[in-house]
Amino acid sequence: MARIGFVGLGNMGLPMAQNLIKAGHQVAGLDINAAAVERLKAAGGAAGESAAALASGAEIFITMLPSGKEVREIYLGASGVVENANADALLIDCSTIDVETARAVAAQAEKKGLMMLDAPVSGGVAGAQAATLTFMVGGSTQAFARAEPILKAMGKTVVHAGGSGNGQAAKICNNMILGISMIAVAEAFVLAEKLGLDHQKLFDIASKSSGQCWSLTSYCPVPGPVPTSPANRDYQPGFTAAMMLKDLMLSQNAAQAVGARTELGAAAAAIYSRYVAGGEAGRDFSGIIRFVRG
Repeated sequence: MARIGFVGLGNMGLPMAQNLIKAGHQVAGLDINAAAVERLKAAGGAAGESAAALASGAEIFITMLPSGKEVREIYLGASGVVENANADALLIDCSTIDVETARAVAAQAEKKGLMMLDAPVSGGVAGAQAATLTFMVGGSTQAFARAEPILKAMGKTVVHAGGSGNGQAAKICNNMILGISMIAVAEAFVLAEKLGLDHQKLFDIASKSSGQCWSLTSYCPVPGPVPTSPANRDYQPGFTAAMMLKDLMLSQNAAQAVGARTELGAAAAAIYSRYVAGGEAGRDFSGIIRFVRG
């Protein structure tokens, strides 16, 4: 089993690290939240002193951080992971960040002879807890082959998307689809309400017709048709509106950088921006139906 350093023990990172421990790996973790580190220790892990120290003693080093800024801070610089990692360490960043940062950090790692992957996830907190996440992985074939069994201890589906940064590209494209489709489903249900069409009747028809999509059949934004959806618990988050807005903004920044036309993606970002500004940042993103209703 591998010696693993893990930085970022938040809502996603902690259950991911715990699943690595369950799989028999030796995991030492680090987070600004001391309580999260204590929970890792209670699960059989250990506390790390610093990211650089963790990387110097680990075979596998994993990060799950809020943004590209934190990723650059952890990996780059004289006291960063790239300069201090074990020469044989495999670096895996599971954060959802901009493609440019992912490729820049991977390039620096390569200059030091280190293998690095960007491996953002889909599946939310529930997927992290159940080890059913989907990993979208960018990097070399050699690094992917080495990482795959580690990632499969935390997830159900692990896909090699191509070279460095392609994992991030896949994640932001996927979540742009998700953000757009959730708004479309919400608008359809609000229109149905005003037309006197029952929620369940619309679900029964659309879920078996051309309007079928994940936002409808797995995460329906109205209570009832899908008992496990957040709509049945007052939109308590599995994936917050703030996180959806973050991913939509990443998609729009990437689109601008490469000259891609994403008008619906831009509209979705604007709608979620207004929803979040209205005090709903911590609510589940499917709660956008509340904004659509006005």
